[in-house]
Amino acid sequence: MTQEPIGLVFPGQGTQKAGMGVPWQDTPSWELVGEISEAAGENVRELLLETPDEQLRRTDLAQLAVFTVAVVAYTEAVRRGALGGPVAAVAGHSLGEYVALTAAGALALPDAAALVAARGRAMRAAAEQRPGTMGVLVAAPLEEVTGLTERLRADGAEVWVANVNAPGQTVVSGSVEGIGRIGAEAPSIGAKMIRLQVGGAFHSPYMAPAADELRTALKNTAFAPVHLPVVANADAGVYRGDCDWPDLATRQLTSPVLWEPAVHTLTGPLGCRRLVEIGPGRTLAGLIRRIAPDTGVVSLDSPAALD
Repeated sequence: MTQEPIGLVFPGQGTQKAGMGVPWQDTPSWELVGEISEAAGENVRELLLETPDEQLRRTDLAQLAVFTVAVVAYTEAVRRGALGGPVAAVAGHSLGEYVALTAAGALALPDAAALVAARGRAMRAAAEQRPGTMGVLVAAPLEEVTGLTERLRADGAEVWVANVNAPGQTVVSGSVEGIGRIGAEAPSIGAKMIRLQVGGAFHSPYMAPAADELRTALKNTAFAPVHLPVVANADAGVYRGDCDWPDLATRQLTSPVLWEPAVHTLTGPLGCRRLVEIGPGRTLAGLIRRIAPDTGVVSLDSPAALD
């Protein structure tokens, strides 16, 4: 019987937690941690096994930890034949896009690890230079959230849509004051805002210094001219190589993550009948069930889930 095509999706920052590497340390794919450590210039083994939650919330460390666990989980899933079908395309949420590029064959693992380390450091520095925060608005349509941010910007507030995650779930980003005003006015559009514990105003113009810094690293990195289809965060478009990934990855830092449209691209034009979330947590599976309820979804978040 012919297996249906699947899409692989990889989570981003916010799914990290202390000890997240423990379940994976006895798998053969754990050996990749050493390679990632060398490329990133960080003791990733210690990060995944011994670093406490509070320290792991630091932007650069969180991103490297999530990236590594997702890469180990993906490699182990392939080794065990646990994906369950031919892979038609891949996508990742924010940081997860770098795992997607690795899985697609667009980036070699050492290059991807070095970029993730550079990205995390640049984003942390940008957030220290221009402090900001984020919040998630629930229960309101995207159009209403976009309208609210536009009205507040016209009134001098610094707020932007940062993540289009799912119907009724939109993340906003900006100054502490601006996000406070969004929270105060959320009921006017039938929404409730939940503040996120993040280190900066990510996916907004506040990340422009990080984008400038990352652009150089991206342009000095070799991307494969042909690779498995990747759905980009910046525009939910499909890229198979022979494209400008440095531009797409740079734009991703200062513009919204279009996750809901990306899922529609995976399940529509790309024909993915099932989506497989690989890496820590099950956040993306929850979003996918709201975006495309008729699409099967499974989370491979532990070695046991691969059996």
